[in-house]
Amino acid sequence: MSKPKTFQKGAVFTVSFAHLAHDLYSSFLAPMLPLLIEKLGLSLAMASMFDIIRRAPFLLNPFLGLLAERVGARYFVILTPALTGIAMSLVGIAPSVWLVCVLLFVAGISAALFHIPSPVMIKEAAGNRVGLGMSFFMVGGEGARALGPLVITAGIAWWGLEGTYRLMPIGIVASLILYFKLRNLRPQVSLQKPRQKGDVKALLIKYSPFFTIIGSFILFQAWMKTALVLFLPVYLKLQGLGLWYAGISLAILELCGVLGVMAAGHYSDKMGRHRTLVIIAIAQATFMAIFMISPQFLLIPLLACIGFFLFASGPVIMASVQDTDTAMPTFMNSLYMSINFGVSSVVVLCVGLLGDKIGLEATYWTCTIMSLGCIGAAALLPWSIRAATRAKQES
Repeated sequence: MSKPKTFQKGAVFTVSFAHLAHDLYSSFLAPMLPLLIEKLGLSLAMASMFDIIRRAPFLLNPFLGLLAERVGARYFVILTPALTGIAMSLVGIAPSVWLVCVLLFVAGISAALFHIPSPVMIKEAAGNRVGLGMSFFMVGGEGARALGPLVITAGIAWWGLEGTYRLMPIGIVASLILYFKLRNLRPQVSLQKPRQKGDVKALLIKYSPFFTIIGSFILFQAWMKTALVLFLPVYLKLQGLGLWYAGISLAILELCGVLGVMAAGHYSDKMGRHRTLVIIAIAQATFMAIFMISPQFLLIPLLACIGFFLFASGPVIMASVQDTDTAMPTFMNSLYMSINFGVSSVVVLCVGLLGDKIGLEATYWTCTIMSLGCIGAAALLPWSIRAATRAKQES
């Protein structure tokens, strides 16, 4: 059955709530790291590996995407907030490094299983307003990244690190709510579509230019995103600013990101995906360059502008992936997620190594220059879509 033309608010809001409930737990790791280092006697290198271990299952996304094409994938969305919540809530009481790694790997698998089918459900429920639907979905994720650190910090303050297991009921209750909301989801939101033998290979060939351009955009943007999201407090401290200032700055960056993702998807429905991405690419590089040369009293307003555009590309790219309208939308999304998390993980290591080698000031300038590549990638997006369309017509 073809997707509905109307915007199904109930389904969109429910899946967006699921994104909020799930990613709330995914954002627990960073605030817990200092205490885990002290408790387990870790080096900084080993502590940084925790995030890579948590991200590693996303490299399996294409295989998980094929699995999701064959089963009732909505149950992945229903169950994963509870699974991720249980795994991340138990990290605090884990007595060894290896058990922490196992829990983080389980949470990573759960996160991969959630993020593969959920955008497809949004696409089907949003009808002809996919960009707006993706904006609501991304608001759930960005809101979770702003709220999660507050939740885990409060849990540690009340119960200590080893008492944070008490936070797991939030995820369990969320999954119960999702079960009653999604178990009888209308047939139009089905994720299972017929496909034939050889579809996977043909799809990879047809859309290789498209994913090359999308991957290039992600690569160039990941340098700036890593520098700001992961190393902003360290950078501001080196500029002589206090930890409170750094924390507030990071919160403003993330909160303005919520506004950006809300606006970008809606406007991309009206003015086109690639035009929106070009505007985002130019704006983020411009504001980042101004940030690097501005006096301290302008840093927070500039970070607000950067945050608005830096995260705004998320719903636009996800909508672009779903606009391909193949018979395997879940697998297409899994390819995008694999590229996204794979590239981001590599860039995290590169930025860290570069910061040790040449200093954060020079690294920030390098990341600013790298972000200019997003402009070219965004401009080439229509070409990649036309190439895929020609290949589809010729087959």
